[in-house]
Amino acid sequence: MNTPMHRFKYTKLTKEQIGQKLKATEAGPECTSKFSDVLIEKSLKIVTKDGPVLDYSFKKNNKLTLSENGGKKVKAGYGALTLKQMVFFSHMIPESQKGYNVFVDLDTNLATVFEVWLSSGRKEKTLGRKEITVDDREVQRQIYFGYVHAEGQEPPERLHHYTNRIEGKGLYWKQDTGIETLEFYASVVSSNFVELTRHTDKLSYCSPSDYVLINDNMFIYDRTECEFSGIFTLFVADLFTETQAGVRIGFNERDELEYYMFRGRGKVVGQLAYLEPFDDHGKEPMFVQADSDPQSPGKGQRLVYRPVRDFQYMTDEEVHEAAMKSTKAFGGGIEAIQPMAGNNMPFTDMLVGKEFTLRYDNGGPVRHYKITEQYKLKYREDGETQWHEEAYRAYEADEKLVWFSHILTDSKPRASVQVALDLMNGLTTCIHSQMGTQYFGNETSYRAIFGVAEMEGLEVPQYVRHELTDELVGHAFSWSYSDQMTSMHLYTTPHSMSWTIFTENQTLGAQWGSPCIYVKVRDGVYIFVQNEEACNGAEMCVMINTKITHDCGFGFSGGAGGVNLSLTGAIGRHIGQFNVKKYFGLNPTKKGA
Repeated sequence: MNTPMHRFKYTKLTKEQIGQKLKATEAGPECTSKFSDVLIEKSLKIVTKDGPVLDYSFKKNNKLTLSENGGKKVKAGYGALTLKQMVFFSHMIPESQKGYNVFVDLDTNLATVFEVWLSSGRKEKTLGRKEITVDDREVQRQIYFGYVHAEGQEPPERLHHYTNRIEGKGLYWKQDTGIETLEFYASVVSSNFVELTRHTDKLSYCSPSDYVLINDNMFIYDRTECEFSGIFTLFVADLFTETQAGVRIGFNERDELEYYMFRGRGKVVGQLAYLEPFDDHGKEPMFVQADSDPQSPGKGQRLVYRPVRDFQYMTDEEVHEAAMKSTKAFGGGIEAIQPMAGNNMPFTDMLVGKEFTLRYDNGGPVRHYKITEQYKLKYREDGETQWHEEAYRAYEADEKLVWFSHILTDSKPRASVQVALDLMNGLTTCIHSQMGTQYFGNETSYRAIFGVAEMEGLEVPQYVRHELTDELVGHAFSWSYSDQMTSMHLYTTPHSMSWTIFTENQTLGAQWGSPCIYVKVRDGVYIFVQNEEACNGAEMCVMINTKITHDCGFGFSGGAGGVNLSLTGAIGRHIGQFNVKKYFGLNPTKKGA
């Protein structure tokens, strides 16, 4: 069964509750590693472009004083770490629910400042959505580029800047705290991360992110775990030595305040191709809202994917009532236009004239089929006397490998089956899809069932079956469903994936993730199933043939307008791989459902 994602339940902390808990930050962050004393008894005046002027004096015992824009001096605790020529220090400002995280390059005197705050009540633009107020507990950030002021010296002409140089890279990190993560920097506005030690499910999640270039081998990265707990992670990394120094601040999914700095060591696990023009270096942040001004965005504005916030909740019974009024398959006609099937594979008549029985293991269903037409079939469950007639579509996904789908007649909840039938070895796998999860009646759920086909001319295997597999894990493909729609699929873990939408110039933009399963049918041929949980609830179930880099399959979804079984298919490009399977323990393949 698919595993739930995006379901962290956390308290909507009030401004007062947050303020009370943040008192613990006044002494500065904690750190397992030893803090650096490089700043003690020094003063820094940091001037930022379109941002504050920060006057710092650093004292002993990790104390500092700060004056913002020439204002009153405040005292705060801080922590500092170094990474080669970089000095990174972090502090919160007492009684303000905000703080600064400052990176200073001692070789160039350039600085990048991350202002962070909570309890803003700010309005935030979201992808294709109305304005919403973010949770008070969600850490916001604003990035300022600047320099360390020196008397008698002219301001530098070039500052640190945003970058796409890190796009497509993947790293494994282990902090001095013992926490291990995989991070995939698959998009210029988002990243994909797997908590290897924090969460037992080892699913991947997507969060809005920023990337700042310091030099050819050093960069700054951040992520805010929007739609989870709202916690903020920030670090500077050196790819020559594969080391990092950073900070984590905010409230975790257990509503516990975390504020600590860390060091870490890592390993580059791969690089995906990035496909934007060669002269595009990603120096400007990507704000895709039609009414936003890239030169003057609102403070803290960023692209955030919050799909579940306006997903219409329906009960199981409401969905079934809608399905009774309208259950459609394949658009209701042979030549119906399917928006996700512009580059689909052709249908096959390979099953026409055949009768067969599909027998599934472990007490699974037994279905008898008669195929008399290319687009209609008859089936009955074992023990039934009446045949059901349904529309179906079938592909030849590989040599004599048929992949077909149909609605289960009068099913409650509405269900469909996607069936792989191998006419060379008699193996079959059924993906049973139905409406409803424990969260929403209008989300889909699915399971894989393995078995054999009984048909004239086929020898029925006794022990061999298709199997769940991890062979696709770490791979990335772009899938073009039409000349106007392309998405990148990144198969991040044995149980999850992400999809990323390309912008007009092929920069990778908005990203989200979901649970999924992978079934090996033949060498290089796989069933891939995912449903967009906490999003739109829709399922995609395709067969991927890596030999021709093409997929074909079906979509299944439902809501107020009824239930729909649709078509999908895309031309693919393999655009890279992360070598990450070893981080997920034993190979998860197994027989049975």
